[in-house]
Amino acid sequence: MIRLVIFDLDGTLVNSIYDLADSVNYALLNFGYPTHDTEKYRYFVGNGTKKLCERALPEDKRNDAEIERLHEVFLKRYSQSYLNNTVLYDGIDELLSGLLSMGVKCAVASNKTDVFTKMIIDKLLGLNLFCAIIGKREEANAKPSPDIVYEILKTSGVSKSDAIIAGDSDVDILTAKNSGIRSVGCLWGFRTYAELKDAGADYIIKKPSELLKIIQEG
Repeated sequence: MIRLVIFDLDGTLVNSIYDLADSVNYALLNFGYPTHDTEKYRYFVGNGTKKLCERALPEDKRNDAEIERLHEVFLKRYSQSYLNNTVLYDGIDELLSGLLSMGVKCAVASNKTDVFTKMIIDKLLGLNLFCAIIGKREEANAKPSPDIVYEILKTSGVSKSDAIIAGDSDVDILTAKNSGIRSVGCLWGFRTYAELKDAGADYIIKKPSELLKIIQEG
């Protein structure tokens, strides 16, 4: 029986691609670098904001110092605009309500900076809906390391066999594999069916309501 769903944030609960793209492009322009179309950012995100900035830089500028410079400007911009265009995906409110009514706990495990993860959840959903909300922290390994998942399992008191991870990218599916937990690939997010299938997702769904059926079936 599934008693806990661990959600990714960006591309799973919320569509944040426009604000992320805007903030990185702003930082790129600040240093005179070429910007990117929003669609390209679907493949830049997923491994934290520093990796996002690294991928956005020209290849010959991807050194530690330049990544740090770009990341600093990105963070300043994003702290002011992180909710300008970021919204919940259709059906997420109903999904979370349905899970909670079934007695299923919900948690968030994200590679987005911890403070932004909590701020977005607080503004768009409310912190009280989740038993744990954990984003990227300097002292902890990011996904696909299982560390963040193990922390959530301990906090929730739920065993691996009773948990499932839902996310939109191979990072989430690999996190589930590394944690020994089943996975659900979410097609409404940033990545493709092929990526989720190749990563080995146990389930792949097109809309949030389909997750409720998976839970009901055990």
